[in-house]
Amino acid sequence: MNITDIRTVVARVPVEKPTAIATRQLAAREYILVWVDTDAGHTGIGYTYAGTVAGRATVEFVQDAFRPALLGQDPRLIDGHWAAMYQEVLLAGRRGAALRAISAVDIALWDLLGKVAGLPLYQLLGGWTDSVPAYASGGYYRPGDPLDNVRYEILSYKPLGFTDFKIKVGGAAFDVDVERVRTARETIGPTGRLALDANNAWRWPHDSIRFARAVEDCDIWWLEEPLSPDDIAGHAEIARTLEMPVATGEIHATRWDFRDLIAQQAADILQPDAGVLGGITEWMKVAHTAASFNLPVAPHWHANVHAHLVAAAHNSITVEYFALEQDIYNFERLVTPETRLKIEDGRIPLSDRPGLGMEFDDEAITRWRAD
Repeated sequence: MNITDIRTVVARVPVEKPTAIATRQLAAREYILVWVDTDAGHTGIGYTYAGTVAGRATVEFVQDAFRPALLGQDPRLIDGHWAAMYQEVLLAGRRGAALRAISAVDIALWDLLGKVAGLPLYQLLGGWTDSVPAYASGGYYRPGDPLDNVRYEILSYKPLGFTDFKIKVGGAAFDVDVERVRTARETIGPTGRLALDANNAWRWPHDSIRFARAVEDCDIWWLEEPLSPDDIAGHAEIARTLEMPVATGEIHATRWDFRDLIAQQAADILQPDAGVLGGITEWMKVAHTAASFNLPVAPHWHANVHAHLVAAAHNSITVEYFALEQDIYNFERLVTPETRLKIEDGRIPLSDRPGLGMEFDDEAITRWRAD
C-alpha cells in the first residue's frame, strides 16, 4: 500500500459571538484539513488549528515539503514519516506552523492505519478504557455581566453531567477576575473541580503568584499558562512557590520542549496538544515520558483526537470539552453531525468506528473554505 495523494483545505470558521481571551480577540478560527489517499482505496483524515491567520502558511508546509516526501511511501511507517517531515522543516522553522502541519499529516496517517486495521484509534494504541472523563471549558470574555456570564455557562453544562470546569482569567481587572473565580466556585459547589486558564496573561511570575494567592481559597484544580510559553524558568518559579498546581504545554512542540519543561520542573500537569506538538506520534512519546516522572497529562483542545489518546495513556486525567453551541471549539461544525463528540454523564464515550471515528462534512467545508 502506497500514498497516492495528500490533499488539503483551509477552512475559516467564524466565531459568531464577540469573544476574547486575556491576550487576543477571536473573530474566526482557521483549520487545516488533510486527506491522505492510498492505492488500496483507504483515505485517512487529519486536521489542526492554525490560529486566526496562519492557515495558508500551514498548508504550504504540507504541500511543498511533506507531500513530495511522502508520495509513493507506505503510509503505515508512521514514525519514519514523522522523522522525514521534521527533517524537511529544520531550516524553515521547527515550531509553529511547521509543526502544526506535521501534526495534521501525522493524525491523518494514524486515522488511516486505524481504518486499515479496522480498529478505533484508542484500541489501536492499546487503550485501557472505552470512555474518558471530560471537563467543561469556557469562561471566555464576552459582552454582558461578567459574573452572570460565568454563572450561566456553568449551569448550562450541569445537565450534561459535568462536575469539572475551567474559566479564563487575566483578561479583566484584577478584582473582577477574582470575583469571576469566586462566582465559578460558588456555582460549581464544593465538590467539583475548577481550573483557571490565563493564556499567557502575565509578564512576571510575581503577578501570577499574586493572583493565585487571591483565589487559592477557591480550591483551584490548576493554574494554566500563567506566562509566555518561552518562559520555562518563570513557570518553574511559580510552580515552586505555589501549592496550586501549574499546568502548561499547549503551545510547546516536540518531545524536546517537554523534556525541558520536565527537567526544570516547570509544570505539575502537562498539556500536550496533538494538533500543535507534532501529532499523535509525538503526543504518545510525551505522555509516556511524563508517566516516567509520575506527571499527569491533561491535553489541550482537539477532543476529537485527544479522547482516543487519553484512553490510551494511563497517566492522562481528562479531556477538554466545549459544547458546540458555545461557539468556541467550532471545528465540530466541519464534522458530520453523526460523528461529532457525544457526552454521557460528563464523559466522552469512544465510538467503535475505525480510526478517529469522525468524518468531515463536505457542505460545511464548501461553506467555509478559505484557501
